[in-house]
Amino acid sequence: MLKEKFGNDIRVSRDCELLTLDIESVTGEHLGVNSMKRLLGFIDDERNTRQSTLDVISRYLGYPDWDTLRLQDESSSNSTFDDRDEYLACNFEKGQRLVVTYPHNREITMEYVGENHFSVIESKNSKLLKGDLLTLTHIVRGYPLLVSEVIRDGENMGSYTAGKAQGINFILF
Repeated sequence: MLKEKFGNDIRVSRDCELLTLDIESVTGEHLGVNSMKRLLGFIDDERNTRQSTLDVISRYLGYPDWDTLRLQDESSSNSTFDDRDEYLACNFEKGQRLVVTYPHNREITMEYVGENHFSVIESKNSKLLKGDLLTLTHIVRGYPLLVSEVIRDGENMGSYTAGKAQGINFILF
């Protein structure tokens, strides 16, 4: 919704700066650039976004507050059909490789080893490491990569999500 209202892609930090200026010009309310960068995934930070920040963004999008926007979004998007670029893991062939990229120059090269498992061959700027065994059922271009299980050195590290803010891109080979 932000991208549509802003009228531009939000792909780099500078886009966040321009977006906060646009928000201020439309609402008359100031948002910190770093708050916007955190919210959109350009800054890794565990802090929760403040309610007041969400309310300003909601007003920018034409809603009185965050709760109204959230409820409207939930009621209007219970079901939908879409034509997305999706691949099921079960359709991969053993040995097939995949390179996943997402913001901040993150890149993961993985190889399908069977039964919805991928082995990480190379990892750049990611928390995943070479040798990690990932369990995932599908990948969707433009959506986050949802890994249900990461096994590292025989230990279950839990689930992992990559590309939360802007989704992922990938190449199959």
